[in-house]
This record gives sequence, C-alpha cells and structure tokens, in this order.
Amino acid sequence: MRRPLFIGSEIYRGSIHGRNHPLSIPRVSSTIDLCRAMGWLGDGQYVDSPRATPAQLARFHDPDYIATLMRVEAEQRAEPEVRARYNLGKLENPIYPQMFRRPATACGASIHAAALLAEGGIVHSPAGGTHHGRRDRASGFCFFNDPVLGIYALLDQGLARVCYVDIDAHHGDGVEIAFAGDPRVRTISVHEDGRWPHTGRAGDRAGGSARNLPVPPGFNDSEMAFVVDAALVPLARDFAPAALVLQCGVDGLADDPMSKLRLSNRAYWYAVERLMGVAPRLLVLGGGGYNPWAVARCWAGVWATLNGLAIPDGGLPEAAEAVLRGLAWSRSEGRNPPAHWMTTIADKPRLGAVRPAVREVVARALADDPALPPLAPFALDSAGP
Repeated sequence: MRRPLFIGSEIYRGSIHGRNHPLSIPRVSSTIDLCRAMGWLGDGQYVDSPRATPAQLARFHDPDYIATLMRVEAEQRAEPEVRARYNLGKLENPIYPQMFRRPATACGASIHAAALLAEGGIVHSPAGGTHHGRRDRASGFCFFNDPVLGIYALLDQGLARVCYVDIDAHHGDGVEIAFAGDPRVRTISVHEDGRWPHTGRAGDRAGGSARNLPVPPGFNDSEMAFVVDAALVPLARDFAPAALVLQCGVDGLADDPMSKLRLSNRAYWYAVERLMGVAPRLLVLGGGGYNPWAVARCWAGVWATLNGLAIPDGGLPEAAEAVLRGLAWSRSEGRNPPAHWMTTIADKPRLGAVRPAVREVVARALADDPALPPLAPFALDSAGP
C-alpha cells in the first residue's frame, strides 16, 4: 500500500474570517510548516487541493445557496433577508474575502480524497471537518459540509458502507442529519455533553444506526482510551465499512478555549492509531481547534501517527521550533505562552479515573447491538495513550 497522502492548499495561509473570529488563526498552514520542518512531509506525499465546483457542491448543497455564497463573496455584502435566510454575516459565519473559495477548497479536498482512496490507503486533509454545515445554510463556522461531500464521493464509487467517526468537542450534527436513515452510513460522534449545538444525546440513533457519546466536562486521556477501545473501534468494525472517515477536531484539548474537555494530544493520536486498521480506506479530516499552537502540534502528530513515525517527547529541531515560535494568538493565553507550546510536540499525558458517566454513555452506545460483546472492565494499565 502506498504511503499516506496529505492534502493542503496555500489559500489557508493568511486567509482569516475576521479580526475577532475564533478561526482567524493559522491552522492548516502551520501544520504543513511544522510537518515539513520535522522532516515528516515530503513533496511526494503532498497533494495540492482542488476547489470544488458548484456542480460538485450541489451533490449535497442547494444550488441557490451555492450561488448566493459566490455572489456575497464577490460583493462583500448581503441584504438583511439573505443574511437571515442563509445565516450569514454574523460573528459565527461572517462575510469575508474568501468565504466561498476557502470552504469550497476544503470540499474539493474531501471529494478528491475519495478518488485518491479508490484502491485503498490513507489521506489526511486537516482543512476538512466542517461538520455543522447544512444543505442550504451556514452553521457553526461551517459554510459547506465537506465530510458529507466526501462520504457521497465514496458512496458514488459503489462502496457499500462508510463509517463516519467524529471526535470533535462539538456534535457532528450536520453529518448525522445528512445521513439519518441511510443504511449505507453509520455516524458515531464523541462530544462534550451540553455544548452547542445541544444535539447528539446518549441513545439518540437519528432514525438509523447513528451512535452518540456525549461525555462530561473534564474528559481525560484514560476516558478517551476507554471510549475508543470499548465503543468506537467495536462499533466501526461491526459496521464492516469499506471506508472510514475520521473527523479529528481538536477543540477537546485541555489548551483549547472552546470546550471544557481536558485531553492531551496523545489521546487524539491514540484514537487515530486504533482506528487506522478498521477499513481499507481512511480519510482523516480536521475540524475544531482554536489555539494555534495546540492545533499545529496535534495535527502534525496525527500525520506522524498515520505514517508510523516517532513523535519526540523532548526537544525539536531548530526549524520546527521556529515554526512554533512564529505563531501568535490575540487571546490572553497567547500573550505569554508556556515554553512547551514552542519546544515540544507531545503533551504530557492527562490520565485519570474512568468515571461512571463515561461508562454509561458507552453502554448506551453499545445497546441494541447483539453482535457486540458485553462491556468489559477497564484497567488504566491495559490500554490508553
């Protein structure tokens, strides 16, 4: 099998949603730069992303909505009724210079990834993961829904089943809604309980085979390992997918300001490693993540994990440290960042007890699946990052 491929684009370098928007930080560009500085990403594995055409976007999105986004980008203005109809022009989904081209490029990457995976393999597209986008409106920083388009592209190749696993701190509502009742797609979402968009409750099957695991604040590495081993891997394998799409939003990191989860980046790498062998095709997307140092370090480690590369516990090459020292963040946390954000990639593990609330959501996710074994006891020294 060929080496994993990384899809990126220079459109993300310097493109911001507005001065005060949480996504107005370098994420994809800094991940690329860090991977290159570590010697992990050569030209032979890098693929420049195409931009999805309006016809490709219309595989899921409403043509009128697509045309409206193109017009609003060109004019940099929208009438009040257009703003209200399509949920545009707010802090959440602002009007900015690349508001069509940038998300359309992320969609183009997910669609192209499906083609690259036709014969099997692994593709990483950290610009993807816009899981809140709806068919005819923007939602939650997401103007389009590239995971849905990527899954459709895989299904259109004739694949019988695709499993979508979402480990973002926010529920993958847009993807779940898009495939509710579709027997070809199983969606599994691990997200913080009680956080926006306030969907994805435990036991909610969304009219089909969806599984939701809302976890409590303070969710730690040991609990993530338990969820991965006891629920995500068995549920995905039980579905016997021809492809697995992993939305790897990293806003559950302890250093991220947008959730109350307390994960280290090692917990994400563990999830990626354990899910890698579930299907012959693996597409790993990005998603949330609002601390530029935390995002770059975590996603670079995801890429290293996909390639079986060792991630150093200690110091970094001078070029890699320079990438991290070159980042900036307008929030108070970025004014005096801790040294390890710039001198290491791997966080210290955040182990702890596996609380009853976490065991309960796993048990509810496994309910009604007679093919799966009963929930086994979990020991901290038997699994985990």
